[in-house]
Amino acid sequence: MNVMHERCAGLDVHKETVVACRRVMHGARVVREARTFATTTRGLLALADWLREAGCTHVAMESTGVYWKPVWHVLEGELELVLANAAHIKNIPGRKSDVNDATWIADLLAHGLIRSSFVPPGPIQELRDLTRTRKQLVREVVQHKQRIQKVLEDANIKLDSVVADVVGASGRRMLRAIIAGEENPDKLAALGNEQLKASRQTLAEALYGRVTRHHRFLLKQHLDMVEHLEKNVGEFEAQIEATLEPFRPVVERLVTIPGVSATAASVIVAEIGVDMKRFPTVRHLISWAGLCPGLNESAGKAKSRALREGAPWLKTVLVQSAWPAIRNRNGYLYSQFLRIKSRRGPKKAIMAVAASILTAAYHLVRDPVPYKELGPVYLLRLDHERAAARLTQRLRNLGYEVEIKKAAA
Repeated sequence: MNVMHERCAGLDVHKETVVACRRVMHGARVVREARTFATTTRGLLALADWLREAGCTHVAMESTGVYWKPVWHVLEGELELVLANAAHIKNIPGRKSDVNDATWIADLLAHGLIRSSFVPPGPIQELRDLTRTRKQLVREVVQHKQRIQKVLEDANIKLDSVVADVVGASGRRMLRAIIAGEENPDKLAALGNEQLKASRQTLAEALYGRVTRHHRFLLKQHLDMVEHLEKNVGEFEAQIEATLEPFRPVVERLVTIPGVSATAASVIVAEIGVDMKRFPTVRHLISWAGLCPGLNESAGKAKSRALREGAPWLKTVLVQSAWPAIRNRNGYLYSQFLRIKSRRGPKKAIMAVAASILTAAYHLVRDPVPYKELGPVYLLRLDHERAAARLTQRLRNLGYEVEIKKAAA
């Protein structure tokens, strides 16, 4: 087997230690040496010196939790780094040790058998940390809102049945009054906004319950937590806006895609970056995101074609963007959704729309061009052209000369 890298190393990274094996070719002879380093900053700097001492040019490591990141940051810029998916480089069971794992990684790297994972540059990594944390905070806000509704149900207050948002402006005034000890349903109903669809009588009926001291304590804690988390989300959004400033032209192009909001555009930039050279074609990006069917065949029989997990943070926001995108009945995405839904069902259809949004994002990030709407008849026109070409070729195969000419309108 051909050797791609004569001087390389494999790292088996753990929380407190990293086991390194450097693999050096001396003519046809391979010399391997393993050593264990601490994952402190001094230990990682010693690792870098040890690798430079042997003239290593490439280093590979597994993507183990977050433990690989400090190692990556210390070695980045000095060596060619390769981050491997642990599932792709699994060793033969029964002979597993830290040294054997590091040696195995070094051997795979030397022969070019490791597919490198996508590691974005520093500014994109910072943006990714911000957008992912913001999403987690928003999830926590939703969880506390659901707990508020659970406490209200336990107190037999049916506020969520007559108010669309229990923690909206009107709902919060009512909740604060309940927490303060107000029990009169008419006074609580009077705190509602006049724009609420429910009448005062309906509100009063819904607010008549059996609220105890225990309920008031829980409501206060959850409502305080919601307001605290919402403040944190606002701070994260301000920081995301500042971090996005160098990529503002890309974001402005992305929001022209149907269904893609400013929040979704920031997530797309954070997850795929702005340098599309990492993905040779748009199909590579779609496969990496996990938006294309998997390939699992044996003995000529196709088994499961389920979607891979891919990039869950990116896939989720693309699917969320796909649903509002298909509301435009005069757009290409709506016609694509209907076309696939009739044959494969709505779930596969919405995944196809999400893949189309990612396809558009790939081209808009790579090229400074605006989004072009293809229209609802694009696929129908394409079908006509393909059918005409197929039938023409069939006639030619039968020995006929064929000339295609469109009929007069």
